[in-house]
Amino acid sequence: MATTNAPAFKLRTSRGLLKMIFLGFITLGIYPLIVESHIGEELNMVASPHDGRHTMHFCLIFFLLSWLTFGIATFVWYHRTSDRMDYELARRNIDYAFGSLAYVYIHKRMKAMNLINEDYNQKG
Repeated sequence: MATTNAPAFKLRTSRGLLKMIFLGFITLGIYPLIVESHIGEELNMVASPHDGRHTMHFCLIFFLLSWLTFGIATFVWYHRTSDRMDYELARRNIDYAFGSLAYVYIHKRMKAMNLINEDYNQKG
């Protein structure tokens, strides 16, 4: 019998830019906070065993540090998580790259995390 490393708990793979914009508008900005929080938690679950790093929870950055640093902490958080996602995409041999424009970046960020989670859901 073949063994598989697929995890018992499946991660989200249905993120998208239009969904983020629409639900962000409907929930008065709460939905994007939840999505980014999940991305940080899932990235820790998927990447930490391999890179030994830990991403701080997005709500801590957004509510505690962002206003103290005039928003810089949020940009640093996005930069660091994007680097970790890029590393994890490469480690998993997933051929996908980020763009630099804001909405293109958000779309590619959601797609990259969907691809990482999909691979994790299959291989662990």
